[in-house]
Amino acid sequence: MALLERVGTLLRANINDLIEKAEDPEKLAKQLVLDMENQLLQVKTQVAIAIADQHLLQKKLKEHEDAMSQWNRKAELAVQKGQDDLARVALERGLSSQQLAVNLAQQLEDQTAETETLRNAFERLQRKLHETRSTCEMLIAQHRRARAIGKANGARALAASHQRETTLHRLRSDIQRDEAANAASHAMLEAESVDDRFTALEREDRIERLLEDLKSRQARLP
Repeated sequence: MALLERVGTLLRANINDLIEKAEDPEKLAKQLVLDMENQLLQVKTQVAIAIADQHLLQKKLKEHEDAMSQWNRKAELAVQKGQDDLARVALERGLSSQQLAVNLAQQLEDQTAETETLRNAFERLQRKLHETRSTCEMLIAQHRRARAIGKANGARALAASHQRETTLHRLRSDIQRDEAANAASHAMLEAESVDDRFTALEREDRIERLLEDLKSRQARLP
């Protein structure tokens, strides 16, 4: 049966391997579970039909077995009454019922085997569906955690990069500020040095004038 072949394919499938290799693990996992649920529903329907057919065959088999017994009793009665022609008719119909009963017994045996096969497939698929659901839930959770960790690592790397840029910017600003302060200090020192030199020069000039004035006063004395 094509249905049992599809079920067999699902039962043989390596769920972990399929999901781990999928581009979208969550989508594939959900699709696998959906496929199994659909197949399980179909198998369940087929099991119900097979059981109904089995019961029908059992009923028909009993009917023909009862008919065979009844025709045999009628044949015995006809023989007792000396009606051989009627007995022959009864025996012929009894043989027909017997042949039908034999055929139905074979059909019932085949149907019973098919019903058992479908039941086993249904039970195995039920277990596989339960395992698949659990596996999918676990793998989806792992996939989501991996994505979350990846995003968190990316955010941390971005934050660290931003922090490094901020630190370097602050360091450059500090260096530039220090350089500007040093330059200003140096300019101030140079300015003070020039002022000091002019002050000293003016002081020396004043001293020289005072000295010349003192000498002039000394020369005028009698």
